[in-house]
Amino acid sequence: MTTRTATALEGLVARLAGTAPDLKVETGPGPTGLYAYDASNYRVPPRAVAFPRSADDVCAVLRACRETGVPVTARGGGTSMAGNAVGPGVVLDFSRYMNRILDIDPEARAARVEAGVVLDALRSATASHGLTFGPDPSSHSRCTLGGMIGNDACGNRSVRHGRTSSHIESLELVTADGVRVVADRTGLHAADPDDSEALQYVARLEADVRRLIDAGLAPIRTELGRIPRQVSGYQLHHLLPEHGFDMARALVGTEGTVAVVTAATVRLVPTAPASALLTLGYDDVVDAAEDVPEILGWNPTAVEGMDEAIVATMRARRGPDSVTGLPEGRAWLYVELDGDDEATVNSRAAELLDVLKAHGRMTGGRVVESAAERRSLWRVREDGAGLAARLVDGGESWPGWEDAAVAPEDLAAYLRDFRKLLARHSLTGVLYGHFGAGCVHVRIDFELATDAGRTATRRFLSEAATLVVKHGGTLSGEHGDGRARGELLEVMYSHRMIRMFAEFKEIFDPEGLLNPDVIVAPARLDADLALHTPEVLPVETLFSFPHDEDGFAGAVRRCVGVGRCRSSAGGVMCPSYRATGEENDSTRGRARLLQEMVRSGTVQDGWRSTEVKDALDLCLSCKACSSDCPVGVDMATYKAEFLHQHYKGRLRPRSHYSLGWLPLTSALAGYVARPVNALLRGPLGRLLARLGGVTTKRRIPAFASRRALRGVLRKTKTGESSKALLFVDSFTRAFRPEVAGAASRVLADAGIPCTAEDGLCCGLTWVSTGQLSVARRVMARTVAHLDNGDDRPVVVAEPSCAAALKRDVPELLDTDAARRVAARVHTLTGALTDLAAAGWTPPELPESVVLQTHCHEYATFAGRRPHDLLRRLGVRKVDEAEGCCGLAGNFGFEEEHYDTSMAVADLALKPRLDGIDGDPRTVVVADGFSCATQIDHLAGDRGVRALHLAELLDPAADQPGETS
Repeated sequence: MTTRTATALEGLVARLAGTAPDLKVETGPGPTGLYAYDASNYRVPPRAVAFPRSADDVCAVLRACRETGVPVTARGGGTSMAGNAVGPGVVLDFSRYMNRILDIDPEARAARVEAGVVLDALRSATASHGLTFGPDPSSHSRCTLGGMIGNDACGNRSVRHGRTSSHIESLELVTADGVRVVADRTGLHAADPDDSEALQYVARLEADVRRLIDAGLAPIRTELGRIPRQVSGYQLHHLLPEHGFDMARALVGTEGTVAVVTAATVRLVPTAPASALLTLGYDDVVDAAEDVPEILGWNPTAVEGMDEAIVATMRARRGPDSVTGLPEGRAWLYVELDGDDEATVNSRAAELLDVLKAHGRMTGGRVVESAAERRSLWRVREDGAGLAARLVDGGESWPGWEDAAVAPEDLAAYLRDFRKLLARHSLTGVLYGHFGAGCVHVRIDFELATDAGRTATRRFLSEAATLVVKHGGTLSGEHGDGRARGELLEVMYSHRMIRMFAEFKEIFDPEGLLNPDVIVAPARLDADLALHTPEVLPVETLFSFPHDEDGFAGAVRRCVGVGRCRSSAGGVMCPSYRATGEENDSTRGRARLLQEMVRSGTVQDGWRSTEVKDALDLCLSCKACSSDCPVGVDMATYKAEFLHQHYKGRLRPRSHYSLGWLPLTSALAGYVARPVNALLRGPLGRLLARLGGVTTKRRIPAFASRRALRGVLRKTKTGESSKALLFVDSFTRAFRPEVAGAASRVLADAGIPCTAEDGLCCGLTWVSTGQLSVARRVMARTVAHLDNGDDRPVVVAEPSCAAALKRDVPELLDTDAARRVAARVHTLTGALTDLAAAGWTPPELPESVVLQTHCHEYATFAGRRPHDLLRRLGVRKVDEAEGCCGLAGNFGFEEEHYDTSMAVADLALKPRLDGIDGDPRTVVVADGFSCATQIDHLAGDRGVRALHLAELLDPAADQPGETS
């Protein structure tokens, strides 16, 4: 930052402290590093990030920026793929505070929302009225209405509902001069009708715009609004006399370059009572596109397409059962029909299927009847951008030409030519998108890190722009032009139209401070590329990162910003973000700061960075991101590696010693369990907890004696020939040896008699505290013992230890022996799913169960989850707390993390426990020791105790959890 820039920033911050004292403004390397990225290829560090709470705060920022000459970029969820949510000045993050739904009017089918409202929040709020917001981008769980307005977003059901602009009644705006105005279907108005200066200001703006439109009627009528998805440029045709000077619709899609949206009144649409989903298989995407015109004649709500690479990646990342319901093929269409009743809709779906079969292009097709299958299939499509970014073979692909659109009837011809263009440039593209609207999303394996690769990318994009225009199409169909396509607008539009765009912006923003370098006077499309910034940090790590060609640098580069970790529901990722709502506490935010660290960008001090340490501090190491993140970011592993490097040769936090070395201390405590437990329950125990950095707000679990463990292990010897090894992990050994006994009995009952292996450790606690050198020694000893020619399955009752053996051990040791051991590891759920004798039935089970699945089991053992097993064994209702319990091993025991731990528990687990209402018949199941401990902390005083699955299924139990 230059001296002049720093001075301007200091003046800006000082002015805002006086005019908007409650406005949160951040300027350090951490926040600017976080907001240097969106979901595009670009990296533009801002000077500051502001978090407005009201339109008055936005006015204050814009006035201060105008006086100091600092640009402003408005931002919602930060999921832009075109680079229109990054900027060099002040970034306004509306998602943090300006996220209120101000009014819902069911009779008028309208809602008034602030710009930072997440689409799913609006949909949830209107669902009880039988209404929804029509446009539904795949990022609906984290995209904001302000961002949708900025891009003129569409979504999966755009064949029915069109673009966001069709659903806007009015926009509440702040202009570049800091004046509040309202744009509606008839023009522009002052927000305060009694403000004479604002009235005069608005009158000048409107008069200038009318003169511009009157002077350009011919090019506006011939060049704009030609096809349904023509989003590129400004939508000036809405200002034509025949359209009533619709200023609201004209300002949708301006990408924050003309004014800043603070709130909007939107139209709502009724939800259909019934719907049906067809999945259609094809040999390739061109064949699929050929059938689109026929399908559109059936008035579908959605016609979505994708190719085989996305499906293969999903199955590789989340297990073969993660994608079911697809017919044979290498490309697929999803077709959704709706109607007033299920029978009629299903009948129409069957008719359509027959018609398409007669056309002869399909390789197969079916109506998807299972609601679970429909949810699974839609998730594959919605995760397309992330899944396509890092494929199963490890290849990387990038946006840049991810949003072109043509008329649907021209789609097949365009795709045929587009694939030839890719082949000529020796590029591979992963195709998916809104085929029913003619919009094709494609991520391409551009080489953006080298000069030669960037030159080749420019050449390809220029030819691609020419090609789509030849087919009557548009550069952008919903993502906006941003930095990716602004330079190419001259290929699509006449010079006169380009000048009109510039004049329109100048009327509202004469100094060019609003989102500069976008649409008007655009930056070069290859400027500010993130991959143009070299990775300069020497990265020698203990984890091997076997799935990332560039090791740690390649691993953190997995994050491409799609932001699923910012979702408030669905899956488990990311518990800390759900608890705090801070970008800094999201998986994406942490990954972006790690990328800055590797690049020595805003983060300059490498592994010693306090900004990165602070961002990782609230990471629970739950590993959910490794499964839920479409690109497979594994923040728990990155955190472990960072902590190892950060504290190398330095004093660590006290809890790293007290909790990280728990396997050793608990083993010693087992010899004197009774006096140790008595000591820990008294004042001295609380003192020791404080000295060890452990919260005193929790009871320290009682240690089991070695005698109790030996007694349990003696009883596990059945005399039968052993078919498996029961790995007695440190947590089971130290705190609940009865689980080992129950697991042994259950396995024997299921036809898998086992031999108990005691005295070994997976090294998990040393991994989670970043003491990787110790972890490797512990793991190496365990692997040496287990890899002795024995190929029997290794069953681990504690899911976190099973996950460590399955994943951390081979990735830390990076040996064939470690991989052989990992291949044998099963959770108890996995063993009963895969290895149980045919026809095995457990003892009588309860009608309903409240279930807390351990995050590591959820993330590491895809397709082998307790929920599915319990249902298959006959439990009719499994009420699963979808999310992290909040304790997460050492995290919730650490003094400074207790409050966050409880906030995470409040998200899913605590509401389930509160719903029990003391019903003694309710059974709570939690295999993870930390999960069971959190349940005891939350509800133990009400008599609620969590059972391990082994205790629930124990054939020796008179009642679940009670052995006779």
